[in-house]
Parts: sequence; C-alpha cells; structure tokens
Amino acid sequence: MSRILGVIPVRYGATRFPGKPLAKILGKPMIEWVLNGAAECKKIDKILVATDHDGIAEVVTQLGFPVAMTPSDLPSGSDRVWHAVQDMDCDIVLNIQGDEPLIKGETLEALVDSALNDRDKKYNMWTLAHDLDKNTLFSQQVAKVVLDQDDCALFFSRLPIPYSRKQFGEVSPAPCLKHIGIYGFRKEFLGKFCKQPMVPAEEAEGLEQLRALYLGAKIKIVKVEDDCWGVDIPSDVQKIEELLQKRGL
Repeated sequence: MSRILGVIPVRYGATRFPGKPLAKILGKPMIEWVLNGAAECKKIDKILVATDHDGIAEVVTQLGFPVAMTPSDLPSGSDRVWHAVQDMDCDIVLNIQGDEPLIKGETLEALVDSALNDRDKKYNMWTLAHDLDKNTLFSQQVAKVVLDQDDCALFFSRLPIPYSRKQFGEVSPAPCLKHIGIYGFRKEFLGKFCKQPMVPAEEAEGLEQLRALYLGAKIKIVKVEDDCWGVDIPSDVQKIEELLQKRGL
C-alpha cells in the first residue's frame, strides 16, 4: 500500500500577517484548527508540521503532533514540505496549507482517494477545486484553474480565465473553477519540483503550481463540494469565525 504523509508547512514571518499560525480563532490557534481537520482523514498515515519557529513547534508538540524544523528562507510552502520529507519513506506527500482552518477530513480524503486510484501513475500531482461565482471569478485574491478533457490543469491564474466576450453565466458549465491550494505530490516529482528554480509565470502570478506545469506535470484536479477559505490577512479571522460558528463549532 502507498504510504501517505500529510505535511502542514507554516512560517511565522508572513508578510501580510506575521504570526498567522498562532492567531486565535474562537480561542484556539489557527494551526490547531488545521491539525484537527487534517487528522479527520484516516487515510493519511502520518501528519506533521514543517516550521521555522520555536513557538509554533512548541504549540504543535503540545497538541501531540510531530514537528520538522526547517530554514526560514525557503522560497515556498512546497519547498518547506520537501525539506521535511526528503529522507522519509513515503509515496504520496500532501501539502496541507497551514492557513486553511476550515479544512475537513472528507475533503482531504477525496484528494487521497484520487491519488490511490492512480495505479498507472498517470499523474504527478493532485489538487482541489470548487465551483465559483461572479465575485470569486473577478477577485485577484482567488486562483482559478482551467481544465482539460481529463480534468487536469491547463493553466492557473489570479485573473478571470479564459477571457470571454460573454457575460458570467452565459457559458455553461463554467469554463474555470476556484482553485483550493492543497496539493498531493508523488514524492519523486516533489523533489524535481523543488530543484527547479522559480519560473517567470510563477513569479508573475505568485502561484507555485505554475512551476509544475512548466515542468510538464500532469496535475489532476479533484472537484469537491466543500469550499475552503484561507486566512491571508487579519480581517479574515472574523469571517472564518463566523463560518465555524455556522458549523456549530
């Protein structure tokens, strides 16, 4: 059987929200919400946090999860994940974003199931997507993805893609989806990905998955019903708290 590792990469010095992993959401640090959501997925063999900060490591250890200490100057979350797992025995590595406190086990399970069902090893990566509305289509804070006939990614962008002369809703089904930034990698491809320096499209968009497309990766898109909302700036915390309270948490 494939060994599945789930890694949550977090750093303390986020530009727009320093200390974000320790920010309190309904009285608990954000990293605790992410860990608890990830732990609901019983198909992940091991969950660990990759961080550069002793305070975050202490909180995670107190919650009963292992920690891998990583350098602060790594260029992306996936690079932090690779630093943590490169010497570990595994087949599939999940990069579970540390600023996704709404993540559910069933959402991660859909990603894992897609990876486990790929017995012919057609895909290098997996990631999630969700239907979007007009507001998310035109928001540059939201990454969008266009799919091919096999539900693999053609391109990702923060801009509305593809360009359409028609109004929103006149093309059905919608030509793109909202990307949810949680990834599964084959371990060998993750190593190749992290050895490749940042590419121009990635630098322009601020989307690391464009580096994978540059390398010719087949990225399988797993569509899920549950929409995830990340925390980018301090004001997002209130929105997340309201959504959690609607869940009865």
